[in-house]
Amino acid sequence: MLKTQIIFCFLVFTCYSIFAQAVKSNGEPVFKVGERLDYRLRYGFITAAEASIRVEESTTLFDNNPVFHLVAEGRTAGSFNIFYKVRNRYDSYVDKKTMAPYLYTENIREANYRRNDKARFYQDEKKVVSNNGTFKATGQTFDVVSAYYFARNLNITTLKEGDSFSLDYFLGDGISKMDIQYVGKEVVKTSLGYIRCIKFSPSIQPGRIFRKNSKLYLWITDDANRIPVKAHVEILVGSVTLELINAEGLKYSMGTAKR
Repeated sequence: MLKTQIIFCFLVFTCYSIFAQAVKSNGEPVFKVGERLDYRLRYGFITAAEASIRVEESTTLFDNNPVFHLVAEGRTAGSFNIFYKVRNRYDSYVDKKTMAPYLYTENIREANYRRNDKARFYQDEKKVVSNNGTFKATGQTFDVVSAYYFARNLNITTLKEGDSFSLDYFLGDGISKMDIQYVGKEVVKTSLGYIRCIKFSPSIQPGRIFRKNSKLYLWITDDANRIPVKAHVEILVGSVTLELINAEGLKYSMGTAKR
């Protein structure tokens, strides 16, 4: 049965990770407190799950620095709740200036399975301390939620078709690297209208979900917001598509197009 973990393989393992170690930040955050994005995950023509990701204000200080509180939630939808109910939540606290994470937590509720994990990031010491141990990093490292917001703030205006870059991210029991290739620009039809997008192809690992030759494609808005609009990949049986269905509290106008 599909789990909402797949949502975050699309939304958070990939949408966030565009070239985080190869291009520079624009400085001023492209998002603001109150932003909320809602998605649906389709397995073929069936809506299998839903996800939301939002920015909240926080009074918590880390190393005397103010932070954004980032929240991502995933849940199964419709008849999928009968077979395998999922209610997962992921929280990340990031520095308001650098967008680097201080603390990441997971609250996993999948059928009868329960897990609560947390990871503390020490960027100056290049290490991550989690429930599963201490992990050394080679450079700036993100969790799957903070990396998404960090990457939205990067300057990608100099990219050319075929350019590839990589990002280090922490997940569960280790630090991994993802390669992402810039494909080009397209106009994508969504429930919110036609939207001008930039298209990428992040690398994926074949296994029990993805086919050996599966290609993952990701579309983000070609505007100042840089929000994920769509992702698509073939899996072992069929295909999975992630679609933006609602966007509110955006800092800038969305780059819609006419058709």
